[in-house]
Amino acid sequence: SIGRKFEEAFQKAFRMVDGNVDGFDPDLYPVNDDVLKEPTDKRMFVLAAALQAGYSIDRLYDLTKIDKWFLQKMKNIIDFNTKMKKLGNNLPVSV
Repeated sequence: SIGRKFEEAFQKAFRMVDGNVDGFDPDLYPVNDDVLKEPTDKRMFVLAAALQAGYSIDRLYDLTKIDKWFLQKMKNIIDFNTKMKKLGNNLPVSV
């Protein structure tokens, strides 16, 4: 199945394109504003790193011109990723 939410489908799309990728991974490439400005195969992963580093939706929009709706959905993925990293092996049932 694809998933009920954009975030789920987006993650699956990354995994289907490249079997070596675990989804929208913020740890693959470092933040680089120049890479964010140009549409390349690395830009989405640099965008993930930028979100993890605390870049705002407005700043990312200015750099990428990607619609803010999509940027917010990507931020949701990174926020959840950050939460999972903090919890480590102590995942509550609610997650």
